[in-house]
Amino acid sequence: MNQPNKTIFRMDFFNQVPPIKLTDPLAAVLGAVEEGEIFEYHYSDAVKLSGHSCPAVSGAFKMTELALAELYGSEIPVRGNIRVTIKGEAENGANGPISQVISFITGAAGNAGFTGLQGKFSRYELLTFDAEHPTARGLTAEVEFERVDTGQKTLIRYNSGLLPQSTEMVQLIPLVISGQASKEQLHRFGDLWQERVEQVLLNPPEGVFTIVS
Repeated sequence: MNQPNKTIFRMDFFNQVPPIKLTDPLAAVLGAVEEGEIFEYHYSDAVKLSGHSCPAVSGAFKMTELALAELYGSEIPVRGNIRVTIKGEAENGANGPISQVISFITGAAGNAGFTGLQGKFSRYELLTFDAEHPTARGLTAEVEFERVDTGQKTLIRYNSGLLPQSTEMVQLIPLVISGQASKEQLHRFGDLWQERVEQVLLNPPEGVFTIVS
């Protein structure tokens, strides 16, 4: 039997990022998995969802990882049991792409989300944007995560502006955007861009993420 095509990513560090593990009771009820089976969400899954890898995508993945650790400790988090509030509007900065990654992992959805089975397992409007309280100046995103069952909350602040940015990458940006970059320059730009993503996921500088419980 022919093996299906497998996506080959350029960056080895994608596989070094610990997966986020959750259970999803709805998946068990509807027969996708056995009860208690663990879903693993890898960073590469978030890349496939978004179609690219950047500080917003990686920041969303890391914020979710940090928040679930705060809310659940040694327990396995429960997908669909997490309410998410993102400061600001969907159109502000990278809020839109960030929300998609968080929704993908946690199951929290907006007004297009699953409404449940006779009131159970709903994901409808578990993810909202707080337009009255925009993201604080200088931050990339502020996201509050809440356990639906206990009401416990944690706020994660993300500041991608603290990530180092090489002069070489800055110089290459106009060439890349204008389409004038050579194949070698494009490759080099991609390497430098992903160095920042790797830091977000595996070695974030102090202050890039702040947890407020």
